[in-house]
Amino acid sequence: MTTRAVGWGMAIKLSDYEKGGNFEGDFDKALLKLQKRLEKIQVAHIVHKRRSVVMLEGWDAAGKGGIIKRMTALLDPRYFKVWSISAPTEDELGRHFLWRFWTRLPADRHIAIYDRSWYGRVLVERVESFCSEKEWKRGYDEINEFEAQQVDSGTAIVKLFVHITQKEQDRQLAQRLDDPFKRWKTGLEDYRNRAKRDAYVEAIKEMFARTDTRWAPWHVIDGNDRKSARIAALTCIADALEKHVPMDMPPADPVVIRLAQEAFGYDPDD
Repeated sequence: MTTRAVGWGMAIKLSDYEKGGNFEGDFDKALLKLQKRLEKIQVAHIVHKRRSVVMLEGWDAAGKGGIIKRMTALLDPRYFKVWSISAPTEDELGRHFLWRFWTRLPADRHIAIYDRSWYGRVLVERVESFCSEKEWKRGYDEINEFEAQQVDSGTAIVKLFVHITQKEQDRQLAQRLDDPFKRWKTGLEDYRNRAKRDAYVEAIKEMFARTDTRWAPWHVIDGNDRKSARIAALTCIADALEKHVPMDMPPADPVVIRLAQEAFGYDPDD
């Protein structure tokens, strides 16, 4: 099993998401079917003036970028935005940690996609001591309230965590070093974080326990096989977003139909 929504309040063990089974079936066909489904979901957002947030957390080299790339392949670029979240700027550090995310929230008709997120407060900032213990402990309630506010105002939130084993992460890091056109993706941070994996596992465990809510549940993706992970992630996203936005389309505007009839003899019954 490559994905599962963590039940509200249910404990999670990352070891449950380490099977990495090969994808069974025609991957390209399955991927295209999901991409076309997501394309229609985006149209439904535009037509019905809905907004959504899709957020991915996970280990370095877990495949978050590959999932996002395939998710957005057929989407209209005017109505989605990918935010790659890195260390806060000096200006952002002078404000509440959620400020920079408030300014990146989607408007109606838009989908915002986050490659890493506000969960940095209780992950990297906690483990690397970039904030005080008091600040990251307070962060759980602040994040839950932030997400509840978005959902209450009509924004859907889909939260994915992409998990890979240490062995798979090392394999992916080695591949990046071997490929001159992928080396830019890896750097000192990857190895700093790798050296503290146990501390990150503990932080992740508490993050799930404290922020898996009924309004914004976590979905865990077994990322140990890239193809299986991509299909699982896109399926999870599509399923969640379809619950948020009506998929029925309104009838064509009769005024536009009349104009088309006059312009080139359009016949809706043809």
